[in-house]
Amino acid sequence: MIDLSKPIVAYVILTLAFSVSAANAQELLPLTYFTEAIQIDGLSNEPGWQRIQPLPMIMYKPTYKGEPTERTEVRIAYDKDYLYCSARCYDTDPSGIRVNSLYRDRSSKDDKFGIILDTFNDKKTALSFWTTPAGVRGDEAVFNDGKSDNKNWDTYWDVATVQNEKGWFVEMRIPFSSLSFQDKAGSVTMGLIAYRNIARKNERVVFPDLSPERGIDTPSRAHPILLNQVYSQKPIYFTPYAIGGLEQTPTLNDAKTAYHLENELARNVGLDIKYNVTSNLTLDTTLNPDFAQAEADDQQVNLSRFSLFFPEKRQFFQERSGIFSFNFIDRARLFHSRRIGIQDDEQIPIIVGARLVGRIGDWDLGFLDMQTARKEDIHSENFGVLRLRRQVLNPYSYAGVMLTNRIDEDGNYNFAYGLDGIFRVFEKEYLTLKWGQTFEDQAAQKQAANFFDTAMFLAELTRRTDVGFDYELVAARRGKDFSPGLGYTKRKDFTQLQWGARYDWLLKKGTPIRQVSPLQFKGFVVLRNEDSSVESAQLDYDIDLEWKSGAAATLDFQMDYEDLTEDEDFPKDTIVPAGSYTTFEVKGGFDMPSRRLFRTDFDWAFGGFYDGWRLECGVKPTWNVSRHLEMISEYEVNVVRFPERNQGFNAHVVRLRTRAALNTHISLNAFVQYNSANDRFSTNIRFRYNFREGNDLWLVYNENLNTDREDKVPRKLLTRGRTVLLKYTNTFGI
Repeated sequence: MIDLSKPIVAYVILTLAFSVSAANAQELLPLTYFTEAIQIDGLSNEPGWQRIQPLPMIMYKPTYKGEPTERTEVRIAYDKDYLYCSARCYDTDPSGIRVNSLYRDRSSKDDKFGIILDTFNDKKTALSFWTTPAGVRGDEAVFNDGKSDNKNWDTYWDVATVQNEKGWFVEMRIPFSSLSFQDKAGSVTMGLIAYRNIARKNERVVFPDLSPERGIDTPSRAHPILLNQVYSQKPIYFTPYAIGGLEQTPTLNDAKTAYHLENELARNVGLDIKYNVTSNLTLDTTLNPDFAQAEADDQQVNLSRFSLFFPEKRQFFQERSGIFSFNFIDRARLFHSRRIGIQDDEQIPIIVGARLVGRIGDWDLGFLDMQTARKEDIHSENFGVLRLRRQVLNPYSYAGVMLTNRIDEDGNYNFAYGLDGIFRVFEKEYLTLKWGQTFEDQAAQKQAANFFDTAMFLAELTRRTDVGFDYELVAARRGKDFSPGLGYTKRKDFTQLQWGARYDWLLKKGTPIRQVSPLQFKGFVVLRNEDSSVESAQLDYDIDLEWKSGAAATLDFQMDYEDLTEDEDFPKDTIVPAGSYTTFEVKGGFDMPSRRLFRTDFDWAFGGFYDGWRLECGVKPTWNVSRHLEMISEYEVNVVRFPERNQGFNAHVVRLRTRAALNTHISLNAFVQYNSANDRFSTNIRFRYNFREGNDLWLVYNENLNTDREDKVPRKLLTRGRTVLLKYTNTFGI
């Protein structure tokens, strides 16, 4: 029996109890059930809309609880098949309404209206739907209570907008078949957040009353809403695709004296099937998937000792991907979906795959299984992932388990399991505990390893707030034999201690400054497990400033320590010898106000780099020429010198993105980039004709060029390879 006479134990129990009470304190908002037909035209002038009381909108920024400068009326309703939302965004200066882009999922500092739905009412995950005055659709998934999101997630829903002399007006219709939720005899409770952004004023109004201590995309702060007479729907969606085109690959002739282009016709067909097993459990299967239309990775200059990390951009792995999240520290994770079907930047064909995500009872469930094909000397492999988690203690805490397995056709395997929990111990304090362990068949041939050598552990205590005082305390350890076959890690056999603290002031009326953060301290130390020597360390002091106009500035003073046990290679045949290095660096940045049609972000850094110095400069201008054309360019240069050894290099990265759209259905995305560190120039052009949601025609052109061909025998071709592909997909349901 717990002794309540002990004050610490009693305080913790009372705090947890208060958390539960506070979560239940918000009164359920019952929504109106439509019995009449609603035409989705943006006007919301049917009698049913007029009978609904608008939601009370509160100014979130630039001044919390200030008087909104424009009137906003938001109404929510539903029927047996759809959730409806209307917004009347009145504007006293309609000419100032901002529409900078017509590109799907792209909000380029436009005026915007959106809703965030915690469909399971679990206080940690949500789905976001937003639009602009041009009717551009955007959707994304939110998880870990807003600390992470997935902007590549898409689903089926409709929106219509109207812009006139009074402002702009919105109607959304979201099928319940596109939402995962849990109903109890036709009764469903969700969480709701609604917001409107007025771009030229950097103004945002929200429902419910959300203080700026955290962002608005925090499901734990959503207002609970009640829907009745909503039952499980089980449609089946089929999405066949067909692809054809030409692939050209440089090939060395038999005499090995010259290269020539080898042409190969590309043709393929495949099928995706989506089935709602229940209203809160979705099964996706894919046969021979192809990701030709996926966005190209950004080129990066690697100035560290570790492998680069690239995010997932393939659509099949996006839906409710947050449930598969199991991250430790420095992007180390038990599962990273890019390990499936990609090896050394080479695409490996996927034969078949299945994913089951949703909820069973009180448990969140994620299951994934993929089978890849044999490709030349790369074995066929099977990849399996199982994820389970559930709420514990209070609505803001959960515990879970993850299992991963990777096995090839010869029986070689890598198995991993993980246990994790995030617990809200006080009002804003969260304790995170994670443990992972891996097993490989090769390990059976070795002597029995130490239990902790095959494991990784993390403990983290944080205070979640963007206003006032917050902090983080982190301890992590990775054993030398911890090797997640489906995950990602950059360091081996280390213990890391990390800390941080800051204080943010949110200023009130009468000043152009919105928020100032003059006290930010953070740092870490990485110890080698074998001898407890210091491998890396860092101390950091930051100053941040945000204006009410949306402009922002940062200044950062940083000290680094690195102990190299062996020489490190860097671009242009530059080598840093083994040894210990202590360096100092200062960094800064400035972002122009987002309301400008032409705006530029700057960042820079100067200081020591091992036994030399480094100067980094970056500029990112964005020009919204019109709603039909947006141009974003990025230039980054690193000038690195080692005077004592008369070595050094300049590394340039140039990126140019052009997004053009005739309307919300026809668009062109061109992405050209150059990286001097690896002499790589690449082009990715994607034309999309979206007939309707789920029905697309894609024309994709990819090419990589050699920019350093001199003194090469035999001389390389200008192109490293090019592809031209035409892909058609059509989704239909039964």
